Amino acid sequence: MYRRILIATDGSPLSDQAIESGLSLAALCKAGVIVVKVVPLYSRSYLEGGDYTSLDDVKRIEDQWVHSAQQQLADIAATGAARGVTVKTSVMKSDLVAETLIDVAKEHDCDLIVMASHGRKGLKRLLLGSETQHVLTHSTVPVLVLR
Repeated sequence: MYRRILIATDGSPLSDQAIESGLSLAALCKAGVIVVKVVPLYSRSYLEGGDYTSLDDVKRIEDQWVHSAQQQLADIAATGAARGVTVKTSVMKSDLVAETLIDVAKEHDCDLIVMASHGRKGLKRLLLGSETQHVLTHSTVPVLVLR
C-alpha cells in the first residue's frame, strides 16, 4: 500500500502520537519512513522579535537547535528499528515549515505524509496559522492528520 512515509514532528506530545501511528502504519505496510523536524532560523530582525545577536551567537544557537533535533530523531529511528521499520531522519532549517515538508516528501518520493494537528481555532489560528492546513491544501501527496 505505502512504500515510503514521511512523518513530521515538532517534538510536542501530539506530534509523538503521530510518530507512534506513523511507525505502526509503516510496520504494517512494510514501508520505509523518513522522519522530518523543521528547525526555525534564528530571528535576526527586530520586527520579527529578535534582538541584536552576533553572527557567531546566531550560528551557535541554531547549531544547538539542530543538535537537539538530531537527538530526538535518533531516538525515533531507534524506536522504528526495534519494530523492524527502516527510518531515515532529516533536520531541515527553515521558517517555511509546510513548504519544507512538502519539498522533502517530493524529494524522497513519499506516498504519504503523517503529521499532527494542534487544533487551533478562531483568532489563534488566524494569527498563528496552521502548518498542517497548509500541507493539506498544497501537497500532492496524501496527508494523514492525527489529533
